[in-house]
Amino acid sequence: MANKLTIMQTVEGMLKLTEQGKPSTLIGIGPMSSNLLQATFELARDLDFPPMFIASRNQVDLDELGGGYVNGWDQFRFSADIKAAADAVGYTGDYYLCRDHGGPWQRDGERNAHIPEEEAMELARKSYKADLEAGFDLLMIDPTKDPFEIGKVIPLDVVLRRTVDLIQWCEDERKALGLPPVGYEVGTEETNGGLTTTDKYQVFIEQLKVELGERGLPMPTFIVGQTGTLVRLTEQVGTYDFDNAIALGKMAASYGVGLKEHNCDYLDDITMLLHQPAGVTASNVAPQFGTEETRALLRLAELEQTLVARGFIKAEDASNLHDVLLDHAIRTERWRKWMVGDDTKLTVEQIFADQEKALVILDIAGHYTFNEPEVKAEVAKNAENLAACHVDAQRYACNCVKRSIQQFVEGYNMVGVTSRIKEVLGA
Repeated sequence: MANKLTIMQTVEGMLKLTEQGKPSTLIGIGPMSSNLLQATFELARDLDFPPMFIASRNQVDLDELGGGYVNGWDQFRFSADIKAAADAVGYTGDYYLCRDHGGPWQRDGERNAHIPEEEAMELARKSYKADLEAGFDLLMIDPTKDPFEIGKVIPLDVVLRRTVDLIQWCEDERKALGLPPVGYEVGTEETNGGLTTTDKYQVFIEQLKVELGERGLPMPTFIVGQTGTLVRLTEQVGTYDFDNAIALGKMAASYGVGLKEHNCDYLDDITMLLHQPAGVTASNVAPQFGTEETRALLRLAELEQTLVARGFIKAEDASNLHDVLLDHAIRTERWRKWMVGDDTKLTVEQIFADQEKALVILDIAGHYTFNEPEVKAEVAKNAENLAACHVDAQRYACNCVKRSIQQFVEGYNMVGVTSRIKEVLGA
């Protein structure tokens, strides 16, 4: 993309705008589906903001490392499909490919297998190399998912050592490949190793600055800080700590770094608007958009049944979208991370036997199944049946996701932010 601002330049512009009393908050979007990509690029085209697409290793990774559950993407297919989605809607502005939670043990299988640290680090390096080759703009270095320290606070010196070692490796590899600079995101929202207090946050930044400086490595673009956000089920159950957000934002900015939040799904409007006076530079939202699309598909399935009852669609021709989505959502077991209490330990059989609980799981985990062949077939069948009744199912699903994203774009004061960034940078 000609004249594309790097993620580092964009954050530099964001920090300058904040200093001038014109703050905004960038949004990191979990790329759950092709509908989400279309919705995002249509909004970015019309509202003038640069999207960040954040992908965890479970979502997007090399096939040899287990692949990704989102659209079957590895890093290269992810990059190509995002470009194609931008081209399809005529979006010619900047966007950023971002590795979310890269690092050792960040794939569920690696962590569950309790593989040794050096093996986990080697797999992380292999994944980062593909990120670099595929043109990622931002790499999150998160070495805090340690299967040998479950429930414990990982010592800060261990987090620092792994973080600096991985940045060093990525920088050496990037230069060896002849690739342009990339940004780095460090820290984590997790309590075991997360930066949960301002004191710990400052100690981490200061020590990181010293370690990176001694090796001639760049400061990160973002440092993740805990502002109280927490997602469980399909709700924001955290209590936003406005004072802590202000303190973390000012502290990060004093080092020329942006404060990044995670787990910002399902925020209310007031909390979104508080991001401007708090000076939060970026905020990640992912499962909410997948849930919105799941709910749209379920409404389309309900619409189809209504048309069957009215004789517009033959019963034998109707899709089985609801039941297929339900079955696959429960069997993914990816809902466990969003559940609370003893519900995290429920078996698949127990879920199937409890209709109320099953519908909760469907709401949480439907989006994890979008790439399943059987689900894709039922979505297509539903769309075909509705098209015969003059309903554009794909457009409807896309618009539902679009409305959800737009709420954040407006709440975070992102409308027109690309132009403001370029103006303040003189770009």
